[in-house]
Amino acid sequence: MRRVRVHRDIPVRMPDGVTLLADRYVPAGAERAPVVLIRSPYGRRGLFGLLYGRGFAWHGFQVVMQSCRGGFGSGGDLDPLGHEHDDGLATIAWMREQPWYGGSFAMFGPSYLGFTQWAVAPYAGPDLKAMATQITASQFRDAAYVGGAFALESALSWTTLTEHMGRRFGGAAGLTAPRVTRRAVLSGRPVGELDLASAGRPLPFYRDLLAHHADPAPYWTRRDHSPTVGEVDAAVTMLGGWYDVFLPWQLKDYAAMRAAGRRPYLTIGPWYHIDARNLGPSMAESLAWFRAHLLGDVSGLRDQPVRLYVTGAEEWREYPDWPVPGLRRRRWHLQHGFGLGTDGPLESEPDRFRYHPDHPTPVIGGPVLLADSRPRDQRRLEARRDVLVYSSPPLESDLEMIGPVSAELYVRSSTPYADVVVRVCDVHPDGRSMNVCEGVRRLGPLDADTLGDVRRVRVELWPIGHRFRRGHRVRVHVAAGAYPTIARNPGTGDPLTHSGGPMVPSDVEVFHSPDHPSAVIMPLCAPPG
Repeated sequence: MRRVRVHRDIPVRMPDGVTLLADRYVPAGAERAPVVLIRSPYGRRGLFGLLYGRGFAWHGFQVVMQSCRGGFGSGGDLDPLGHEHDDGLATIAWMREQPWYGGSFAMFGPSYLGFTQWAVAPYAGPDLKAMATQITASQFRDAAYVGGAFALESALSWTTLTEHMGRRFGGAAGLTAPRVTRRAVLSGRPVGELDLASAGRPLPFYRDLLAHHADPAPYWTRRDHSPTVGEVDAAVTMLGGWYDVFLPWQLKDYAAMRAAGRRPYLTIGPWYHIDARNLGPSMAESLAWFRAHLLGDVSGLRDQPVRLYVTGAEEWREYPDWPVPGLRRRRWHLQHGFGLGTDGPLESEPDRFRYHPDHPTPVIGGPVLLADSRPRDQRRLEARRDVLVYSSPPLESDLEMIGPVSAELYVRSSTPYADVVVRVCDVHPDGRSMNVCEGVRRLGPLDADTLGDVRRVRVELWPIGHRFRRGHRVRVHVAAGAYPTIARNPGTGDPLTHSGGPMVPSDVEVFHSPDHPSAVIMPLCAPPG
């Protein structure tokens, strides 16, 4: 482990005159070593400096850790996601002019730090040799408006976090923001006022998210870097978690690179977004990746590019690609009497429930930005009258599901404005019903396919890598809310910024007949051996 020198508060001037601050970590005896560039809105000292700055420098890399615009001494106003393309490229241009720059660099970082990589990667030039991205994606729009609904708890907790980080004792914001947010969303105030309850003042980014929910394109155009993912020449490794809020869109980035003929590496573990358990694998894989692509030492690379942790089996597997070879998509039909199975449905009456937006269907667990999103027992939720529960018989043998999951449901609602929430659970022999994956689709008058007055609704769920063991049952929930993960649907079509006003209950029917074969489509894979 090398001795490391740190140069603090290096000014980097942007083309518009704003100055950003950076720290540079230099390993002893390696003045022009390859650089790892890290751009962060969360500061550059403390744990970040120790793990990332010294962590890479101890292994022979220079590290430039820069605070993004509007925070931790960097000038300008915080405009989340909006300046990372221009500021990132200006920083790279500045770096190339420094006498210590040796001609090659990599980029690193999770979450927002990963977004800053995608913002510049297609334009960074051939000296960007490698990227290591974790729990992130090239665009955050679809995670903010998941399935067309509004990801209320994640959006409010992140904007509250960034507001509290700028205050005294801001280092504790990661602990306090989720609790403050949960109190706010349970306060009963309209969604347009929840920032006042959580932060004590209007939060511009939160209000931007609300304002652009109905028509996100204009606001998000310069914040969406997904169209250029396939143009990235740098070697990319991705690390994600089965319970991470960004996993579906991280896998779309992987697919875009594969479609362009690239060969990224992919690791998915049993992690959620703020899960400290992924820090060790993240650093180990990134170091091996950077050593391979900046120093020519490939000894740390694994044999297969895709590495997945299969929950339920509790083991790691390696594969040549994602989706994994040999998967078969199988329809699990909702059936009469709240059954679930691979046989087609018989003629039967629809199942019904009423959704009350004044008392929205709650959620237990599931992917949320600043919370522990590991599976939790759903039996309390399943006892509610506004949740339909369909269960298979006990399985006669182990079943492995590894890949994308979707649902095709035939529904009728008394109001055209409704949410369709679908969740897959693993029911243990002792009765525990543990959530595995879920998804939502927000409907309006023109959404989905209409067959008479019945609508065919497609819901994309989180992907899975899970073994349902013999004797367990597969279970599916259908509901019209998951509060506060998603904002309640008032049933009126009013914009999110509308404060107060009446809300309309929705009577929902779910059909499961030969003409309306509602099903969840899951990826069946043969267990190894």
